Amino acid sequence: MSLSADTIAALATPVGTSAIAVVRASGPQAAQFALAIFGEAPLPRQVRHADYRDVSGQLLDDILFTFFAAPHSYTGEDTLEISSHGNPFIAQKILKDLYTRGCRPAEAGEFTKRAFLNGHMDLSQAEAVMDLIHARSERALMAANQQLRGSLGRHVQQLIDRLLKVIAHIEAYIDFPEEDLPPQSRAALLEDIELLSSGTGRLLATSHYGELLRDGIKTVILGETNAGKSSVLNRLVGRERALVSPEPGTTRDYLEELIAAGPHCLRLIDTAGLNPNPTPLERRGLAKTFEQADKADLFLWVIDSTRPFSPLPQELATRMTAANTIAVFNKIDLAQIGQMKLPQPFVSVHASALTGAGFDALEAAILSTAEAFRVETGDEILAINARHAHALDQANHALSETQLKLMKSCDIELIASDLRYALDALGEIAGKIDNDRVLDIIFSTFCIGK
Repeated sequence: MSLSADTIAALATPVGTSAIAVVRASGPQAAQFALAIFGEAPLPRQVRHADYRDVSGQLLDDILFTFFAAPHSYTGEDTLEISSHGNPFIAQKILKDLYTRGCRPAEAGEFTKRAFLNGHMDLSQAEAVMDLIHARSERALMAANQQLRGSLGRHVQQLIDRLLKVIAHIEAYIDFPEEDLPPQSRAALLEDIELLSSGTGRLLATSHYGELLRDGIKTVILGETNAGKSSVLNRLVGRERALVSPEPGTTRDYLEELIAAGPHCLRLIDTAGLNPNPTPLERRGLAKTFEQADKADLFLWVIDSTRPFSPLPQELATRMTAANTIAVFNKIDLAQIGQMKLPQPFVSVHASALTGAGFDALEAAILSTAEAFRVETGDEILAINARHAHALDQANHALSETQLKLMKSCDIELIASDLRYALDALGEIAGKIDNDRVLDIIFSTFCIGK
């Protein structure tokens, strides 16, 4: 049954001209609206053809409508979906008529919010809806689909179930103060807490990978002036995104472009050349290069194969490692001066941005590096967001406090308080915990009241 007395309506397809537009209405009056507008009681899950006439009787469009009876709908409420021709003017006329009949405009995300409130999905699944809509890569799409189907919720629920058993054990001793917690129980509880900390830690470790999937792998292209950085960008993008000139210092500011690289999305950033003797304007460009490098996930260090290269500035050398850097020896179509020794054992590729030679190898190296960013969590792709990370961090902190108190033989009430704090934090990921579940476990496990 719906938790709201309002029936809401909104356009469910993007604004603009298209083949069709879908208007969705959800709430207790959806069936009444169908009957009033189309003159027939709606049959659930059957597509019907009808004329749409507004309250004044004016014909708005020739449409198809489908009625979904609660709870078998996206929101869990009675829902009416109207498919009209994709003229924005028609869709707005239909919406205006629904508002006149008693609907109110839906707020941002309100259909999904109602699905959550009606128990059709947990909070992590609701967040996955937006991840699915905005996925920029095959891997991001896969992660969002798995989360929408409850992958993160299942992992969190396993932690919650284990934590509930620990709390039930602890609270049994609170209810029977004459019984002290024996040493073997403390040891067993410490082992359980360690397993819980390990589980939350594994989930927390996927936070950065989640950022990469949602925002793209921030890939900074850097190198000395005239090394061919912009040419490498253009070759990877597949068009002339950056101006290229034999004149040194053409790129004074950074350029940014999104591209697909296999199942990944790269956020390519072309930066100003590394010049040991920069002009005042170049110095400003270099400052932005260092700023972008400080937040980079992957570096493409472009090196001119025809001349010796200078050492990397210290600010960059400390950020660039064998795990996040690919050295691109560019201009192999020109005479080379011979093998050059890299300051670290970076992955290296020899290529020509002019002819495209070696770019298959470069793309393979990029894919291999990108794959290494994934945190192993089994067959499912888990990639938590910032909200999940905050909740898991709070849970981890509470579990650490619990371990300290157990080792110091602190009062059992203080230990239980920390565990409940961890439980609340985990509960924020999927939705609030029902504390009655704790009582159920206590009664069934320890036979309280017998």
